[in-house]
Amino acid sequence: MEIKSTNRDDFRFIYEQNYHLIMQVTMHIVYNLGIAEDLTQEAFERFYVKNMTFPSEEEAKYWLLKVAKNLALNHINRNKRDIQLVEKVKKMPGKTVNNEDGQKQVIDEESRREVREAIAQLPENLRIVIQLKEFSGLDYKAIGKTLGISETNVKVRVHRARKKLEELLNTEDRDVY
Repeated sequence: MEIKSTNRDDFRFIYEQNYHLIMQVTMHIVYNLGIAEDLTQEAFERFYVKNMTFPSEEEAKYWLLKVAKNLALNHINRNKRDIQLVEKVKKMPGKTVNNEDGQKQVIDEESRREVREAIAQLPENLRIVIQLKEFSGLDYKAIGKTLGISETNVKVRVHRARKKLEELLNTEDRDVY
């Protein structure tokens, strides 16, 4: 089924089918819901404005994924202040909580933060594949098409990213309650 980006029905179909996925991709790159929403909308705006014809809905989806990924990465590169904020948070003293539910919540949030920080330390080529695989639920083929690399290369990068994350997360000092 051919997709024309400026056709109202085609656009609505692609939007409804892919909005959630594009949001996931941008969210797991920028870790900010408002920014992820803005970047997702910008990706769909570019889709419409480009007035392109795609041979299938899959090709339109891959094009949107590439645009969203690039927009999110560009946003990160322009906003290095986020990295400085993470460094400040790392240096802040930990909170003590008296009740067990509060402790579990703090520990869970700390674990999520540590994983996000570890992912941020990965080289870009490993970071993006692990985000697309683990957080957006894309398969190796879809990631390969999105990034313009082979499926085998995607598998290698995912494996390397997981190993590097394991190293990063195992070398950090952790408090065990």
